[in-house]
Amino acid sequence: MTGELIPLTNEEWIATIEHLCDSKADEFRLIGYEHVSGNDIWQCVKDRYTKTGEPAMHQVVNDILSLKVTKFMNFLTVSAYKGTHF
Repeated sequence: MTGELIPLTNEEWIATIEHLCDSKADEFRLIGYEHVSGNDIWQCVKDRYTKTGEPAMHQVVNDILSLKVTKFMNFLTVSAYKGTHF
């Protein structure tokens, strides 16, 4: 079975995304952004897909792992102006 890729189940995919978002939130907390949650990270990343639709799995993973604090803070600012509360 070497070389074969086994697709993730929906539950495994969701668990993976949750873990990545929690990990990114931990990273942000380490540099002083104490009130960031994994859900906050996901809301920020997911916001990109409202116009374009859900991208490939590798793109979602890349978007989470490469998220910068400045982009996240911009998202929070725009959300505040829109009155979005998450």
